[in-house]
Amino acid sequence: MSTLTPVPLDILRAARERIAGTAVRTPLLRLNVADAPAQIFLKLENLQPIGSFKLRGASNLILQTDREQLAQGVWTASAGNMAQGVAWCARQLGLRCTVVVPDTAPTTKRAAIERLGAQIVPVSFAQWMEVFQTRRYPGMEGLFVHAFSDPAVMAGNGTIGLEILEDLSDVEAVVIPYGGGGLSCGIASALRALKPNVKVYAAEVETAAPLAASWAAGQPVEIPYTPSFVDGIGAPRVFPEMWELARQLLDGSLVASLPEVAAAVGLLAERNRVIAEGAGATPVAAALAGRAGSGKVVCVVSGGNIDAIKLAKILHGKTP
Repeated sequence: MSTLTPVPLDILRAARERIAGTAVRTPLLRLNVADAPAQIFLKLENLQPIGSFKLRGASNLILQTDREQLAQGVWTASAGNMAQGVAWCARQLGLRCTVVVPDTAPTTKRAAIERLGAQIVPVSFAQWMEVFQTRRYPGMEGLFVHAFSDPAVMAGNGTIGLEILEDLSDVEAVVIPYGGGGLSCGIASALRALKPNVKVYAAEVETAAPLAASWAAGQPVEIPYTPSFVDGIGAPRVFPEMWELARQLLDGSLVASLPEVAAAVGLLAERNRVIAEGAGATPVAAALAGRAGSGKVVCVVSGGNIDAIKLAKILHGKTP
């Protein structure tokens, strides 16, 4: 993989035009909590047609690819949300779609992938992680849509940053879930270009926080990985090319505990009637704990694809 660089502003603006007919311009709403340590705002990417931000990056890459290159279809490796983004675009364009899915993927996301007409290829978690590095899997043909380490995917994600600054020009900090880094680095590219003094933080969960560990060590490190209900983010390691980009663009990683994330999921449902998956609630958990500072803080609610059983447990005060 060649070295990645911040996405230029003209590329971000072109991406915005390209995906305008596919992705929704999502609202920015105030979190309805009077005693929070900051003025917390919610960028509601859970309201995208597939329930997550992934539609932005997937559509930006696919829509700029020549139709002849798409003749053999599209494929991706995903635990659920990028799979839905790619499958949604494939269905709109009449393309074949295949998804390499880890055995840790939740039922809700698997069902959504199949509902959109994609074929699932189940693999172990280790095999799935390897695909992100090799960009290959036996039998796969067509355009590979990398979930995070792709300039066009990051450009699509970065359109969120343009919208945040239009809706809240005096924002002081933005907190973004960190899975592979494509969302945080895409958004940060827009923020650094237009408002460089804004603090931009990744958000991770304690059971799988490789960026925070790497930040502390000053280099990418391997960490123990424990699957949890926060399935949209977290990995055993940071990919090298994403580490270099994150060091340029981000101000660090804020880590939340599983009970904090569960509480944030419940709070979003109760106070704002917002359904967030664990990854989408992690920035809110960090901001509510005061880790993002005391000013105007935007939390990117990256998705809302949570299993109903897990959500029910959370609403009953439990951590799944």
